Amino acid sequence: MADERWIRAIGTYAERLHGGAGPGHHVVSALAAWVLVALCAPLADDEARAELAEVLGTDPTEASHFAAALLAAPHPLVAAGAGMWMAPAVATPAMEEWRSGLPTMVTTGDIPSQATLDAWAKARTLGLIESFPIRVTPDLIVLLATALATKVSWEVPFAVVDAAALAPSPWATDVRRVLRAPQRDPRHRQYIAETDRAGTVGVHLTGARGGLLVGSVIAVDPKTPAADVLAVAHSIVTWEARDPRRATSRSLFDLPLGEGSIWTIAEHEVETTSRDGREEVVASVLPAWSADTTVDLAHEDLGLPAAARAIKKALGLTNLTYEAKQSAVARYNAVGFEAAAVTGLAVAMSRPSTRPGHRREATLRFGHPFAVIAVAHDDHRAPSSDRVPTPWDGLPVFSAWVSEPADCDP
Repeated sequence: MADERWIRAIGTYAERLHGGAGPGHHVVSALAAWVLVALCAPLADDEARAELAEVLGTDPTEASHFAAALLAAPHPLVAAGAGMWMAPAVATPAMEEWRSGLPTMVTTGDIPSQATLDAWAKARTLGLIESFPIRVTPDLIVLLATALATKVSWEVPFAVVDAAALAPSPWATDVRRVLRAPQRDPRHRQYIAETDRAGTVGVHLTGARGGLLVGSVIAVDPKTPAADVLAVAHSIVTWEARDPRRATSRSLFDLPLGEGSIWTIAEHEVETTSRDGREEVVASVLPAWSADTTVDLAHEDLGLPAAARAIKKALGLTNLTYEAKQSAVARYNAVGFEAAAVTGLAVAMSRPSTRPGHRREATLRFGHPFAVIAVAHDDHRAPSSDRVPTPWDGLPVFSAWVSEPADCDP
């Protein structure tokens, strides 16, 4: 079970990330972005560590270790991956030390092509995200990424019913069919709760086969700020995941009969086995939904700018720019839930300023017979003091005179 402080830290980070995504329909993964920032923590100097501690909500070194533990042993229902790529020309001892200290499951190497990077994103998101959120350019020198994904089926599916079941809600006329949760099934937990931050809320929670809990929380007052409802939802669902029924529900007998803004309460005479003669049954009706969001992470309170500055310092370069983005998708329907997010941080060389000038370009045409020679060559990248030349070094091994050109195979 996750320590309370990690849940709190990621919950606080999530509130800032949702704020950056804006007030409209969207989906994000705070955990994916938080893990990326945490992986950069070992690069931070004292000043940057203080900044990262504020962002991560805890000691950066401990956050880095926790992020590594998450990647080393992902949840059975959550695919998790990370990558760190660097141009060989800019490698420094500090960067190499950091790269060697990353968890072994982190993909490393030279800066990949766009096609390779897109394939990496697709493979680590179960095919849900096909394109990496950042474009590869010739100036790119360091690239980091995290990916999370899940595809699950509900333990007990929803029924699909006419959208009239949502009436008199405004959405009742916006869709044709909606989801109705089963009554009395403990795998669909449904209740009304009172909260400090969002007032009275309606709650629906259901589990996926294998252990993923998905909760929906709606405030009675439609003018309640999204940030408050999201914060309350984070608290309720994390509570329920760790300690089912920890959240205190309101009795339907304490609420007025009739129509409310998000419920209808009726009372009937029935035969009951309840000791006090009172039974309570809640049935939730929800719309299916999907979302596809790309959010800019270049906000100081999200930690990516601080991570980029730490990378710049470790590279010993100042003429650098950075870009940080997350792409996320999610779908919620009668039979299950799927979601994925890819978060990227790219550090690139700044393009030098330009001025009017002249350029000469030449095209060299091998359009008549020419010579080709292949020479054995030792690796001369090692310092001369460490290099022992072999008898092959400099020997011409093959040579040719090309006078009969051939068509290229496709």
